[in-house]
Amino acid sequence: MNTTNSLYVNEFLLYLKNERRYSSYTITAYSNDISNFINFIETEEFGDVTEISPKVAEFYVSKLRDEYTPRTIQRKISSVKSFYKYFANSVKKIDSNPFISVSLPKVEKSLPKFVYEDEVEEFLDNINTSTDLGKRDKLIFELLYGSGIRVSELCQIKLKDVSLDERRIMIHGKGSKDRIVPISKGALDSYMDYFIIARPIFLSRSKNLENDTLLLNFHGGSLTTRGVRDILNRVLRETETFMRVTPHAFRHSFATHLLNNGMDVRFVQELLGHENLSTTQIYTKLSKEKLKEEYNKAFNDGGKND
Repeated sequence: MNTTNSLYVNEFLLYLKNERRYSSYTITAYSNDISNFINFIETEEFGDVTEISPKVAEFYVSKLRDEYTPRTIQRKISSVKSFYKYFANSVKKIDSNPFISVSLPKVEKSLPKFVYEDEVEEFLDNINTSTDLGKRDKLIFELLYGSGIRVSELCQIKLKDVSLDERRIMIHGKGSKDRIVPISKGALDSYMDYFIIARPIFLSRSKNLENDTLLLNFHGGSLTTRGVRDILNRVLRETETFMRVTPHAFRHSFATHLLNNGMDVRFVQELLGHENLSTTQIYTKLSKEKLKEEYNKAFNDGGKND
């Protein structure tokens, strides 16, 4: 790797370590994907990372198509996109991101989107809770991730559904089927912060001062699923995270992380409120895909057999 390219890569990895505080594993994954790209442009003599055009980016993707599955290609390009996004948008050392409009192969029968545990933790930690909106936003995502509930279920929670003493919430799920989910430690702290300080201020702006919905919007009305999507998009911009997810991805991450940490699939089924075990077993497959990916990386297989 030439000196210029090496300096750019090292700066980005230090950024992930010191500012994003990613785990060593996540940084290694980024490093491998970016190094593969650097090796390509140097072998093909395309110059430094600062000189890459969209045409070269498309050429790189076409070369990957000969060696990797669509899923692996998307992961590799996601890492390189993040690399260029940092230098183009954050430190302004590169004029533009050549991968921003690159065409990627479609992944057939995509598994649910999830994010790594340290990325979720970083996202939650970076929410600004000094404002009333920030206090509410932190609670929203603590509940989506820590309890694995659907966005529609989140918006339907009433004050009476929450039991702080038992640290649990009664969820009214699909098909009028109720279930109980736990309140995580992070969600419990955020709940108290929101309930005592922020919620009364929101409610004071409403014409319906008896609104018993837990989560309120700025004007004191009940929060909607559309509102949660808009809040997530805003918070993603404010925290400057590389995550590109929908609110439902927090539920997927909840299930995947539980299974990765050894929880029985039937317990996960109960927490998610799935009627059929086969629905929950999708996440078992996701965990196995992750395990296979780790194995391939460790033995330098590159994902050819994904």
